[in-house]
Amino acid sequence: MANQPLLREEEPPWPPQPIPGNNQSISGISASHNSNLLAGQFRDVYFGDSRKDLTDVLNSLPIAADAPFNVYYQQYNPVCLPDTRSDLLQDIDSWADGQDGQCIFWLSGLAGTGKSTIARTVARKYFDQKRLGASFFFSRGGGDVGHARKFVTSVAWQLVNSIPSLQHIICDAVKERRDIASLSLDDQWRQLILRPLSKLSACSGQRSYILVIDALDECETSEDIGTIVHLLSEAQSLKAARLRVFLTSRPEIPIRHGFQKLSDTKHQNFILHNVSPSIVDEDIRTFLNHGFKLIAQERSLVTGWPGQEIIKHLVYSASGLFIWAATAYRFIREGKRFVKKRLSIILENSSVSVNAAENHLDEIYITVLRNCISPEYSYEEVEELLLILKNLLGSIVTLVSPLSTQSLSKLLNTAQDEVNQTMDDLHSILSIPKDPTLPLRLHHPSFRDFLFEKTRCDEFWVDEKQAHQILADHCIRLMSALLKQDICGVNAPNMLVADAQRDWIERGLPPEVQYACRYWIDHVQKAGTQLCDNGKVHRFLQGHFLHWLEALGWMRKISDGVYAIAALESLVSSNDFPGLWSFLHDVKRFILYSRPGIEQAPLQTYSSALIFAPTSSIIRENFKACIPRWMQMLPKVEEKWNTVLQTLEGHTNWVTSVAFSPDGRTLASASWDETVKLCDFRSGALQQTLKGHFSWVNSVAFSPDGKTLALASGDTTVKLWDVGSGALQQTLKGHTDRVTSVAFSPDGRTLASASWDKTVKLWDVKSDALQQTLEGHIGQVTSVAFSPDGRMLASASWDETVKLWDFGSGALQQTLESHTGRVTSVAFSPDGRMLALASADTTVKLWDVGSGALQQTLKGHFSWVNSVAFSPDGRTLASASWDKTVKLWDVGSGALQQTLEGHTDRVTSVAFSPDGKTLASASGDKTVKLWDVRLDALQQTLEGHTDQVTSVAFSPDGRTLASASWDKTVKLWDVGSGALQQTLEGHTDQVTSVAFSPDGKTLTSASTDMTVKLWDVGSSALQQTLKGHSGRVTSVAFSPDSRTLASASADMTVKLWDFRLGALQQTLKSHTNWVTSVAFSPDSRMLASASWDETVKLWDVGSGALQQTLEGHSDEVNSVAFSPDGTSLQTDKGSIPISLPLLNGKAVWQQQPPPVILVEDQWVRCRTTPILWLPPEHRSHCIAVCERTVAFGFASGRVTIMGFAL
Repeated sequence: MANQPLLREEEPPWPPQPIPGNNQSISGISASHNSNLLAGQFRDVYFGDSRKDLTDVLNSLPIAADAPFNVYYQQYNPVCLPDTRSDLLQDIDSWADGQDGQCIFWLSGLAGTGKSTIARTVARKYFDQKRLGASFFFSRGGGDVGHARKFVTSVAWQLVNSIPSLQHIICDAVKERRDIASLSLDDQWRQLILRPLSKLSACSGQRSYILVIDALDECETSEDIGTIVHLLSEAQSLKAARLRVFLTSRPEIPIRHGFQKLSDTKHQNFILHNVSPSIVDEDIRTFLNHGFKLIAQERSLVTGWPGQEIIKHLVYSASGLFIWAATAYRFIREGKRFVKKRLSIILENSSVSVNAAENHLDEIYITVLRNCISPEYSYEEVEELLLILKNLLGSIVTLVSPLSTQSLSKLLNTAQDEVNQTMDDLHSILSIPKDPTLPLRLHHPSFRDFLFEKTRCDEFWVDEKQAHQILADHCIRLMSALLKQDICGVNAPNMLVADAQRDWIERGLPPEVQYACRYWIDHVQKAGTQLCDNGKVHRFLQGHFLHWLEALGWMRKISDGVYAIAALESLVSSNDFPGLWSFLHDVKRFILYSRPGIEQAPLQTYSSALIFAPTSSIIRENFKACIPRWMQMLPKVEEKWNTVLQTLEGHTNWVTSVAFSPDGRTLASASWDETVKLCDFRSGALQQTLKGHFSWVNSVAFSPDGKTLALASGDTTVKLWDVGSGALQQTLKGHTDRVTSVAFSPDGRTLASASWDKTVKLWDVKSDALQQTLEGHIGQVTSVAFSPDGRMLASASWDETVKLWDFGSGALQQTLESHTGRVTSVAFSPDGRMLALASADTTVKLWDVGSGALQQTLKGHFSWVNSVAFSPDGRTLASASWDKTVKLWDVGSGALQQTLEGHTDRVTSVAFSPDGKTLASASGDKTVKLWDVRLDALQQTLEGHTDQVTSVAFSPDGRTLASASWDKTVKLWDVGSGALQQTLEGHTDQVTSVAFSPDGKTLTSASTDMTVKLWDVGSSALQQTLKGHSGRVTSVAFSPDSRTLASASADMTVKLWDFRLGALQQTLKSHTNWVTSVAFSPDSRMLASASWDETVKLWDVGSGALQQTLEGHSDEVNSVAFSPDGTSLQTDKGSIPISLPLLNGKAVWQQQPPPVILVEDQWVRCRTTPILWLPPEHRSHCIAVCERTVAFGFASGRVTIMGFAL
């Protein structure tokens, strides 16, 4: 359904639309109203102040479009007839208008007792009185109304329509938390329902609104059912704008338990099946009299047909079940000219004994089904039709989300007319719209229970597992037949999901295909399918995995794919079926690695995802033919998947701390960008971004129950956040310098914070009161940790000590001294017997807590160690260092087990997942990496440098690539093959820059050894060494006319050399800090220089005169180049327009065409069009481009080359 604008405040929501037929009924004859309910998707919107902006905000909420009682497909569902259910409806009215604290009316009843009809009646009454706040009618297998994920957002959206003054308040709540729909039910309820209603009460008179919830037992997750009952009871706290909740359900265990936890003052119960049988029978009699009167009028039967004796018999047969009466009525009425015959069938098959209500319901269902089979059919025809019925009905009741007859016929590979004919006699149990594109639905969920229970339905029994297997097989068949590369026909690898037209996606992926893609693994699981090597599932994935992944990308369901593959992998044993297990393991690694790119542009599945997968990847090998032909030269990649599972991006500054929630589902990361991000650990999807600090966030910690998150900041405060809602709960103030570390006590009642003010403070979490201030350190305190038993607190400091404090008294117990540098981190082992300390002296020390004795010193890092963490079993210790690595140590022996490499900047923090299988690391490279610590770190060193690559440059003919490195060498590579040709050695320190002469015969290199060297490219011989700088040389460049060589230096000068003679021509002085980069204009007359003094200067090469100083940068400038058209300078901080003088009346240079290939942000672009997404591990600031070839130099020493045929 297309999104509709919100109604004006003076307009009633969902204006009534007249429909043909009677306006009152219990079942089968209904008067309802159409609704313009939004089926909104959660999307980015601009938040402004206009009514349109407010509408956009509200439309961004994901809602269950079928939830309200009066949605289109429910418009003919019944309400109670006059003079039926009178006493009950009066009780409900009294409760709704009551002033007591019983905010919930729970109507409990067995299947078929009329709960939904009563719910619709209540909803209709209060809707007409403009007192209906919202309604949510659950339906198992009904898609979004079969679960609770959109329950709260749907209620909030309806509240806005019902109570216009809530619009701004709920919009503000959404704007505050853009990720509100991904939060827990608790936090959605409090942010979108309770808090807005409580704010409304301050400016409105007292009034109660009714929330109607039907069939809560139909919600698929029992945990969600219990949560909803609890949340609904919180409505009791509302005062002026009260919310009264009318709820119906079967008396299932989760609901009963939920209400048992509530006091009687919060809810009122009514057990529908305990109503006096005489009252129920009279109501059913009224319904049947009304219905048969209508049939008599339609079929021109005698007045009073079929007579009160028959009505009495039918009432008796119904045994108190309204669904029996309604089904019988529909069955008879749909017989049209054969209504008398159908009435006879009902009478003949109705038991006259007093049986359980369920037996009577079974009888009516069997009667309806047997009527579909004509007695004139042969035995073979009966068997065939019986099989058709079972397959069709079994599929309908087993679907996870409803489908239309059109989509169902395609999914089941059955002709549309055959489906229509089969269902022609089933209108009494199925809601079958005339429009074949609208979804089929059950009239009542009891029919599903009936079909799945063998003892109840005789020959019509459907084996639930077999039904799931049938659907799984059909899903796989349909996907195998229709999925293909570029399924939506966009023919553009750069097409973003956000830019794709909806009709493209719907045309390429119609509802039945989307259903198959989303739920096929769900059906495989529930079928209990025995998976095996080269079986149906294995063969499908071998042929169509990438096509399925692309489809999920267009559907925005990649995260669902991650969960589904993990579920499938859990069903397979590596010992029994090694082929399938290996395939699924590779699939999981493939999705996790390439997820960010495919989520942006699904066609990157065939380019980026395949190209950057390891060479031995099963998926890469299986689908290598899908790699686009315009990839002329593939980059060299590792042979196998390494230990990095995922790289999480999003922070814009250093990531300083990581922590797992106690249940292992959420990963929190703190950053100097003043935010904390919460990600789903399994899929890597971002859930929330917490903002509120005014300086760096240095540390993050979950409370033991996982509900609270503590953040330490450079703004001298500690903030406590509600994890579910993302709401700020408290701000703890008291420190006088930046707060560096926080830790919860094991019981969650106390929070410890460490600060550069040299103190540790202990806070009462509940009251936010300061309990104690621990003083004793003479340097900044950098880390705090509680012992597992909560009796001891350890604090680390830059005074090179760790202090152990008695938590109860605050008394200092021990001071551990041994490090020769600042202590940066402290951690207790899980058994509390050992303490690990990290230090700036590059070591980790392990201490015995009881004796205070030093047990081991772990050496291996060559820079500061910033963080340490024990694995949950206490056997492994992880350490993070400024040397950009994470090391894993055996705690017992002190032996180094693994070194994890991959970060491109200092590693600041490490944390183990609660199951000990995964390690998270945070870094100054603005990423968080997740590592599989069960794998050995594979030392897959690709041919290259042994240290960071600092510069790459192509020869003028594009055949040779030169790379400079901190390993003191320059390497020459053949661009066509990627093979190493030569290694030039001679510098005595890091090489910082390389450049070819315009004729390609000479190569120059700059070095930290303060020299510039000139090499003969052909022979690799050193020709000259240019000396003169008094600091490291940072950049070199040849003039296009080959006459001049420029060199930039940390000595704040630029030198111009005659490179053929090796003679110094000029020294250009004006910069006040390191000069980092130099570049000549195309005509060689002008030189640009960039500097850490935050300026770019333009020099006249001939005279050495300074022509312009371009200021305005707020940071160091590290690179500079002239734009091809000569109108601007390109720096690492952006583009600078320049006004150039004329020399001798002529322009300085002529315009040149822009490059064909360039690299920007995460993409390789062809001119301005993105063509290839670069994973984090394949991005670099050290890049060279030559026509259609691009080279990258990496911090690891690796050099890669890619060629494009575009």
